[in-house]
Order: sequence, then C-alpha cells, then structure tokens
Amino acid sequence: MRKRLKKLWWKIAAVGLALVAVVAGSNYWVVHSTDSAVFSDIKALPTNNVGLVLGTGQLLRSGRANPHFRARVEAAAELYHAGKVKHLLLSGDNHVKTYDEPNDMKQALLALDVPESAMTLDYAGFRTLDSVVRARKVFGQSKFTIITDDFHANRAVFLAQHFGENAVAFCSSKVPVSFSARSRVREVAARVKAVLDVYVLHTQPKFLGDPVEVKIVSR
Repeated sequence: MRKRLKKLWWKIAAVGLALVAVVAGSNYWVVHSTDSAVFSDIKALPTNNVGLVLGTGQLLRSGRANPHFRARVEAAAELYHAGKVKHLLLSGDNHVKTYDEPNDMKQALLALDVPESAMTLDYAGFRTLDSVVRARKVFGQSKFTIITDDFHANRAVFLAQHFGENAVAFCSSKVPVSFSARSRVREVAARVKAVLDVYVLHTQPKFLGDPVEVKIVSR
C-alpha cells in the first residue's frame, strides 16, 4: 500500500510540475516574443493609420465605472489627437442589446473630441482573437496599433502576429493593482489559452461576415 501511495504522489507531483512548466513557458514565450512591439511611451510608438481598441465593459458588476474602459478610451483619444493613428476600429462584445461595448466606446470617444468619421465599430469582437483576426479578414487591416491594458498588450500582439498581421500595441494608463489584480491573474491563464488556440486548437473567430470598408479621412 505504501509503495502504491508513493507512486501516486510521484505521479501527482510530476503532473503538477508539468503544468507549472507549461504555464511558465507559455507566459515567457508570449511576453518575450512580443516585447519589442509593445509601447507605453507615445513618442516611441510608430505611426499607423488604424488603432484597434479592444473592448471591455463600461461598468463593473458592482455598477461602478470600469477603470480599464476609461483608460483604454483615453489612450485611444490621446493617440488620435497626437496623430499616431488616423482612425479607430472599436472592437467589442454586443451579443445582447443591453450590452454594447463598441457603442459605449464610441460615445466616450465623442466626449473626448474624436469625430464620428474617425471611428468604425466592430460588434463581434467577443474575445481578443476575434478582434485581431476580424481586423484583417473583415475590415481589411493588416497593419495597425492595438490599444489596451499593459498586461493584455503582449497577448494581443502575439495573436495578431500569428495571424500574419503587422501589429504593435500601445498600453493605456496602468490601472492600480487594487482594481486590476484579478484581471492580471486571469491573464496568466489567458496566455496559455492563446498558445493552445493558435498551435493546438486552431481556433477561429466566432463570426466573420462580409468585408467592411474602413474610410480613413485626411485631417
């Protein structure tokens, strides 16, 4: 009995070590393979025609304003007004009428003096993979700047690069850990899922659809 228990514990330990190795290895790969394409300094950021703003809810479950939403919107407006992007592709979830990330972003950006003519809405950006793939396959953009949180930026670029896109990312203002700790922990698992999606599961967007023209207006 003792020998059997000992073998069982060794098997459990081996599985545990393998899982740790997979998580650590995936996170290292996603972050370090994309670090050169992730920027927090607007002066160093390359200029692109289009900025892809990744959606998140305007409100938290508690009903309070979501600081991640505000930070991303403000970063997008900053890039537009600085001339780092000419047009914003707002990609988010709108699977029910009462939840509309793209339109919420649009309204917030209008309040920050970004003209409606400089925005295109993608209502089927249900997850990061969907948003980056749809940017090329639906909206015809193979070169763009991703605008999102600092902890999310590397994974977004990793996915975009895998699907043959020339993408860089600009990190929005860092949300304090008191608000973002849970999201940062979830991101560790999300990076593992990203590796599985592209190399094992070969995941594709939930919806594609007809092409949509992005009209870039000269300023």
